[in-house]
Amino acid sequence: MMSFRIRGLPAQEFTNLFAMTDVDLAERGAMRVVADGTGHPCRISLTDAAPGQPVVLLNYVHHATKSPYRASFAIYVREGEQTYDAVDSVPQQLRQRLLSLRAYDSAGMLRVADVVAGSEVEPVIQRLLQARAVVYVHVHFAKPGCYAALIEPA
Repeated sequence: MMSFRIRGLPAQEFTNLFAMTDVDLAERGAMRVVADGTGHPCRISLTDAAPGQPVVLLNYVHHATKSPYRASFAIYVREGEQTYDAVDSVPQQLRQRLLSLRAYDSAGMLRVADVVAGSEVEPVIQRLLQARAVVYVHVHFAKPGCYAALIEPA
């Protein structure tokens, strides 16, 4: 069985956002939002914000490749979070959602994809990482389609 590593986004990429005014954020196409308990998943810590917690909603280029699969989408980040980075461990945030897994090669080209309940994701991770030429997998929340996390061989 192949070990895998799941990582959230690097916290340091977003530190400056939390000191910005609402006007500065708006100029960047971002905004401050207060979580209401309906799902404000932080892409740094891979945890959901509790009701009443502030988060920043912004567009993020999560697949910065020079292939036709370059992609960005809206994400939430929360101040003061540590980047999730664990081997062979799936965070609760992913376990409780329907996931779309997209496996890419070293040129950023999509090789294979699947949809799976987060509670049953490990076998799909294994299968995708073992597919020909696959070097990494992006996890997306299947219903809204937004980027969630990166999976690589450990």
